[in-house]
Amino acid sequence: MKGRRSSSDSSSSSKTKKPQYSKFTQQELSACKPILTPGYVIGIFIIVGVIFIPVGIISLFASENVVEIVDRYDEGCIPPNYSDDMLAYIQNSDTNKTCTRSLKATKLMKSPVYIYYQLDNFYQNHRRVKVGFRYVKSRNDKQLWSKKHEDDTKNCAPEATSNGLSIVPCGLIAWSLFNDSYGFSIKNKMVKVSKKNIAWESDKKNKFGSDVYPKNFQNGVLIGGGKLNSSIPLSKQEDLIVWMRTAALPTFRKLYGRIESDIQANDSVTVIIENNYNTYSFGGHLGIQLSCLGTGIQQDIRYRFLTVYIPHLSSIVTIIPCVRGH
Repeated sequence: MKGRRSSSDSSSSSKTKKPQYSKFTQQELSACKPILTPGYVIGIFIIVGVIFIPVGIISLFASENVVEIVDRYDEGCIPPNYSDDMLAYIQNSDTNKTCTRSLKATKLMKSPVYIYYQLDNFYQNHRRVKVGFRYVKSRNDKQLWSKKHEDDTKNCAPEATSNGLSIVPCGLIAWSLFNDSYGFSIKNKMVKVSKKNIAWESDKKNKFGSDVYPKNFQNGVLIGGGKLNSSIPLSKQEDLIVWMRTAALPTFRKLYGRIESDIQANDSVTVIIENNYNTYSFGGHLGIQLSCLGTGIQQDIRYRFLTVYIPHLSSIVTIIPCVRGH
């Protein structure tokens, strides 16, 4: 009996769940708890102030040099006889959609002058446009990238097929492509607008295929927005690429193009607008914006402080008292 008991005791002890001893499992690793004394806190504020006050001055100076012209035209481009029924105006294919607006530059705008279109009350991140359909996910990234997946229209309903054929690019996002157009002139001279390199280089190379061409696009009964040139691959359709990068907020602006020449102070810029995009059905607003951004060096300084210097400074401020404590 004693032999049986001793064998059972040894077997139970061999099956114990007690972990092997280590400082990690027993939570005995060395640690420090910074004690923020008044002198230490004052020193931190002085260091942060010395570093960031010049950065703030540089950023303020850079922002003061940015010149922007904003003009909302969704209501201003409506003819008087349609002022009470703007939806009928935009849905009538026989109405003249051409509109002329005049913008004035208050300061010198050095090239490049960026042209943006701005939409208000447009929820590109909305998960429910119709019952069962999600706008923000109404696309197929495999189809956008590779020709062999052009018939893959998963998640693209209700704009997946038309007349029994797959739509390329499919989905509600592409279907609602922005289709207003702008022409510019200064002192009765047409100003050229460059639409090259307005999309992210990573999007052009990694998300939209050079062998994927639009097919059966906007051929249905209900036309959503702009049309695409079927002879140009999606990787070169930069208006589409810009639009497909959905905005997080209901008020957003997207890059339309660039003016590669300076706009002098007090110059009057004439904008000829083709007002085709329907924002009237959902109470949205539409505008155009000309912006002269700061130089690349100024932007680079701001981005570095936000993404690199600030996290490093926070780490240093946390580590110093631990080192001093040891």
